[in-house]
Amino acid sequence: MGIDSRTGAKPVKKRRVALVVGLVSAVAAFGLTACGAGSSPSGPVDGPWADVVAAANKEGKVTIYSTQAEPRLGALEAAFEAKYPQIDMQVVRGVDADILSKIDAEVRSGKGIGDVAVTTDVSWIQANSDNDAAVKLVGPAFDEPAYNRATTVVDDRFFLEGAVVLGLGWNTQAIPQGVKKPQDLLDPALKGKIGIVSPGTSTTYLDYYAHLEKYYGGRDFLKKIAAQKPRIYPSSQPLGQAVASGEISAGLMTDPMLPSKEAGAPVEWTAGEHVWGAKWNGMALGSSPNPNAAQVLADFMVTPEGQATTSVGYAAALPDIEGSIENAQGIGDQNLDVTVGADGQKYRNELEQLFTSGR
Repeated sequence: MGIDSRTGAKPVKKRRVALVVGLVSAVAAFGLTACGAGSSPSGPVDGPWADVVAAANKEGKVTIYSTQAEPRLGALEAAFEAKYPQIDMQVVRGVDADILSKIDAEVRSGKGIGDVAVTTDVSWIQANSDNDAAVKLVGPAFDEPAYNRATTVVDDRFFLEGAVVLGLGWNTQAIPQGVKKPQDLLDPALKGKIGIVSPGTSTTYLDYYAHLEKYYGGRDFLKKIAAQKPRIYPSSQPLGQAVASGEISAGLMTDPMLPSKEAGAPVEWTAGEHVWGAKWNGMALGSSPNPNAAQVLADFMVTPEGQATTSVGYAAALPDIEGSIENAQGIGDQNLDVTVGADGQKYRNELEQLFTSGR
């Protein structure tokens, strides 16, 4: 690459593309850096965007915590480092419960490791709407007309990055006739051969279970699913991988599994009659040790180049992104009646008991 018109950066030696998976690995990899930082986080430089980028290049690194799929995060890392070769991007993928508790701990300790985070947990965003967990976004991409900042950025701090659309996935070798609706998974032949996601992992999955109840037979349907003795996975990604490998025959809440299908795995997917999705909300963290690089990464994620990496098989925050299956701006909001506060906790407890009793 030549000199970038937005970054002013000249190419440097090729950086290692590293996808760090699992929070235990992340702590080991980054803990010494955070403890030895010796300075409290601050906001981005006050000045033109070019000054923010220059300061980000000087910081030289940025870390993202995200619940998005590994292949998409790997593509984002490669594209970002190509665009900003002086900034080394590190990826930490985890489920909402893990990455959000990690952020909370970093805020309390004042020793931040993460710079940017992406989550579907609306309840956490609400709980942190009045503190400094996330800082104001200053990148120019947020002000592009196609992004529609007025409806996609909340409190000037939480930005729509995209959305995951979950539905029914199946292994075509195990179920050659396919699956059309959730009730198809009640076939006695599939007992012990279907997968679901733990309702305790994220409030997002609580919202999905409420969606299933609303459109596909109420609590009675979930009781019948529980009677099928499903395998329980921590998130939709390992569930989809289990479908692709043949470990299970079908998943009740998988993403479209496009990377697996493109790699030749015998899988198919449908969103079903009633489409459900969960918005991914991003933020530049107030505890970030690299506040300028955090702004640069957040900005890149809502550019067409950034969206092209994370939206394949998902919903995009911008229109006309090749490979996206929906426009995230049209995805409905989360049902807070079953995800927030005492009612959310009660619903989660009920579902956990339903799916784990008698196992």
